[in-house]
Amino acid sequence: MDAEVQLEPAAPISSENELPRHVAQSGRRTPAWLKSIAQCLLAAGLAFASYYVISHYFVQSVQVVGSSMVPTLHDSEHYLLNRWVYHFRSPQRRDVIVIRDPAAGCFSVKRVVGVAGDSIYLKDGSAFLNGRKLDEPYLRAGTPTFATGQFKDQLILCGRDQFFLLGDNRMNSADSRIYGPVPRGNVIGLLVR
Repeated sequence: MDAEVQLEPAAPISSENELPRHVAQSGRRTPAWLKSIAQCLLAAGLAFASYYVISHYFVQSVQVVGSSMVPTLHDSEHYLLNRWVYHFRSPQRRDVIVIRDPAAGCFSVKRVVGVAGDSIYLKDGSAFLNGRKLDEPYLRAGTPTFATGQFKDQLILCGRDQFFLLGDNRMNSADSRIYGPVPRGNVIGLLVR
């Protein structure tokens, strides 16, 4: 006798998205409101993470406090701080940067005047960079740059990864004339004006 096989038709499915009755009964469905809450929490978490990453590693809003950069920057003005640019290049002369101030332990805004290997000589109200009088079109005409303290003259040499910084308001700025060249590790980013 030959064995016979009889095939039964599969259970009918009424739509493509619907599971067969025996599968649907064994699985549990998550309530719609729970899915909505989970999606909202996920969106909020991603938004917070994006804000944190962007503001700490790319661009940040900053407010100037004080007058050490007048006439270029004024007290209470808002700017953007580009934290990313110095991952691709070093600070350059004339850049306006934000640093961790070595003397005050806070953040300061200063202008880069000298970079690694430069010598800055301050004499009789004038600044000389590598033996040449410094051209500073960003200052008001006749703004003097005096050495600080009891010295009439001051010679500063920038070592490897060091920057000589000055405030544009030379008569009212605590800068590299006081605390010397600033190491690269103290530079936070470039101020975008």
